[in-house]
Amino acid sequence: MFKPRLSPLMPMVSIAGAALVGGLAFAPSAASAAGGAYYRAELASPAPKARFVARDVVWICDGASCVAGRGTSRPAIMCSALAKQAGSVSAFTANDKVFDTDELARCNGGK
Repeated sequence: MFKPRLSPLMPMVSIAGAALVGGLAFAPSAASAAGGAYYRAELASPAPKARFVARDVVWICDGASCVAGRGTSRPAIMCSALAKQAGSVSAFTANDKVFDTDELARCNGGK
C-alpha cells in the first residue's frame, strides 16, 4: 500500500491554506502593511474608513495617510481606484516612484 511521505513544508502549506476563507486571504495588520507597503498615499481629507478594499488590495489609513501592499494593476489604476473609494489623492507613491502633478490629476479623474 502507498503511504505518502510528509514534507517538512507541509505544516506551512496547511497554515497558509487555513488563512484562506472563500478564496480571500485575511488582511494584514497595520504594522505589517506599513512595513511591506508598496503603495503610499496622502488624501486631501481623512479617509472615510481606516480599512477598505480598492482594486483587490487592502488599504489601511491613519487619517489621510494610507498604505497598501502590491496589487496586480498598473499604479495609475490603483491610484484611481483609491480616489474613487476614499476621495481626492494629493500624493501617491508606487514602489518609491512618486506621481507627478499630471499623474495625480489623471488619478483624481482629470484629463
